[in-house]
Amino acid sequence: MERRFIGTAEWDGGGNGVLDGTGITEPSEASHAVVVIDVLRAFTTAAWAFARGAERIVLAESLEEARALKSLHADWLTLKDGPPAPGFDTVNSPALVRRLDLTGRTLVQKTAHGTAGALTARDAPLLLCAGFTVAAATAGALRAARPRQVTYMITGDDGRAEEDLACARYIADLSAGRTADPAPYLHRAATSAAAAELADGVRRGYRGIHPRDTALCLEADVHGFAMAAAVEGGRVVLRRRDEGR
Repeated sequence: MERRFIGTAEWDGGGNGVLDGTGITEPSEASHAVVVIDVLRAFTTAAWAFARGAERIVLAESLEEARALKSLHADWLTLKDGPPAPGFDTVNSPALVRRLDLTGRTLVQKTAHGTAGALTARDAPLLLCAGFTVAAATAGALRAARPRQVTYMITGDDGRAEEDLACARYIADLSAGRTADPAPYLHRAATSAAAAELADGVRRGYRGIHPRDTALCLEADVHGFAMAAAVEGGRVVLRRRDEGR
């Protein structure tokens, strides 16, 4: 299984370059699977939403689109990065989302990095979204699909986010059939700039960040399902994918 690691801005539809932290290397064939990584916090939040019973998550292109969807579907729940805002029911916080009963609900999620990355790769034959909490299940989905090539899209810090790179490496090692201790990967994520930024936000009392968010994002293999995105009715929709599906 060929692997490549790129940033969202380097996404080329699967055809041109391989980026592995050091820069573009050789050309590569079209990707058959894309794993979009956002550890802190989009896809940790999404995973907790599914664990709390959500049926699907619609990934919005913009805040305006999220609000418009809410106006059309009053029972849908909207969430975004940053502090609470009119037109949004909650924020992109795994600690806050895991308190909710989301049984059968549709969520609309808009974030700066994770959802944007998934929308960029919307035409991938197999599109998975992941953080550490669903890493093993994501690797299992890749092993089951047996794609010729997997692209890991690093959404944070213009493709250089240490927490996303660590998670991508962990999933890649697991998908290759290796036995991998998550501790070194989690340590790399815990010492990232994004983790430090979240900790600073907690100290400053920023709204939209819960003190438990970082710890929840740095738990490996909590959930036994992967998360797969596909275009449905013109929108990119994320759904829970349990083993064997």
